Amino acid sequence: MEQPTASLPRSPAGCEPMLVNCVAYGADGQRIGDLAVEAISDVLETPDQWVWVGLREPTEQLLETLQEEFGLHELAIEDAHSAHQRAKIEVYGDSLFIVVHTAQTVAGRIEFGETHIFLGRRYIVTVRHGASLSYAAVRRASEQEPDQLALGPSYALHGVLDFIVDNFFPLVREFREELQELEEDVFEDTFKRETIRRLYDLKKELLTLRLAIAPIQDILNQLVRQYPGLIREEVRPYFRDVQDHAARISQSTDTMSEMLSSAISVNLALVGVAQNEVVKRLAGWAALLAAPTLITSWYGMNFQDMPELARQGAYPSVIGLTLGVCVVLYFVLKRAKWL
Repeated sequence: MEQPTASLPRSPAGCEPMLVNCVAYGADGQRIGDLAVEAISDVLETPDQWVWVGLREPTEQLLETLQEEFGLHELAIEDAHSAHQRAKIEVYGDSLFIVVHTAQTVAGRIEFGETHIFLGRRYIVTVRHGASLSYAAVRRASEQEPDQLALGPSYALHGVLDFIVDNFFPLVREFREELQELEEDVFEDTFKRETIRRLYDLKKELLTLRLAIAPIQDILNQLVRQYPGLIREEVRPYFRDVQDHAARISQSTDTMSEMLSSAISVNLALVGVAQNEVVKRLAGWAALLAAPTLITSWYGMNFQDMPELARQGAYPSVIGLTLGVCVVLYFVLKRAKWL
């Protein structure tokens, strides 16, 4: 049953349909066709078919319709309607409700979003909020392998989670490249306030990225070991592979976080060293000027019995002595690297 694109429910902004995809599949993994939302319950009455639904920021009315068609729990529907949920996996009867955080680069900045997933024995529903790439590519790739898609909704769940986790790798690579650029700025001779700001912003974004990827590891660990009625045994090795990818990303973010902390500490230390060098040079010049100041202050006193005043060549001698002391002090301070 085909559903024309023009009839798809759309978001208030009208830029993208809220119901992105609603497709029925057979027990052999072959695509049967697109569905209207109201026809989902009819498909579920057929024992050898299951449904894959993709939503983007749906309205409350659309979620209520899906709740009736799939028999979803009202608390899960309430969470799926609003973003800003913590990453989690919850059991509602014979279905799972999963929340994972997503990330993508938007206009040169990393934006974060959420994907809420309903998983049943014969259906999977994905609900995207915020910055999240479409899972149409996952669906197309899965449909190219009907033997794998015949494993049912749990294999589709693997495809979605694998897509989400793999999308973190380019972000980690961008973090690493920017960190390398900042490391070069850290060791420049001149202090740049912009470098500290970029280091701080990068650390803040990296921390958010760590908070997004860390809970996925726990979710994948549960999917590997639990829920035998919903997760096919044949699919569990695929979840272990995704779990390995998530662990690699987590380790990379931990390493970069330590490197960022070190870069900030080194930058501040170098600023302190530069300031000490300036203070040391000022102290050196002050010591160099102290000698002539002391000598000339003596002869600036209005006394009659000052040394050498009555002798010819007294002033040139004092001037020569002053210059000699200054020269000696200059070379001494220069050798000590105070000038």
